[in-house]
Amino acid sequence: MRTENKEIFDNINIFGLGNANTAYAQYFIGNSYLNPLTVPGECAVFLANVTFEPKCRNNWHIHHAKSGGGQILICTAGEGWYQEEGKEAVSLKPGMVITIPANVKHWHGAKKDSWFSHIAVEVPGEETSNEWLEPVNDDIYFSM
Repeated sequence: MRTENKEIFDNINIFGLGNANTAYAQYFIGNSYLNPLTVPGECAVFLANVTFEPKCRNNWHIHHAKSGGGQILICTAGEGWYQEEGKEAVSLKPGMVITIPANVKHWHGAKKDSWFSHIAVEVPGEETSNEWLEPVNDDIYFSM
């Protein structure tokens, strides 16, 4: 369900808003929030509910891995976008699951007129790292 109304969104965002994502704010256009669902070091898989305000999206980035790795997005509330380099953007809605292979350049975030949340699953792998790249071009983003 697409909504710009924060109060309505908070009622449907079942995994919670969490705190301002200040640690990674430099890699986002707009405000995002992070609600960890597992504790690093206590679980082999890190899960977090990531919430994007309307118009918020992360920069292009790559989840590198020698083997394994990548990311899974489980869309839970609102509506957003996911795009791999060289491909058309995919409209995201609750219930959708996006599997992002390691070493694929991509971005994801909210639609311009909706809050959006997804659970981000960091897939375990060998020699994993994230590379943050350039922001998503406004002309491209606002034409969707």
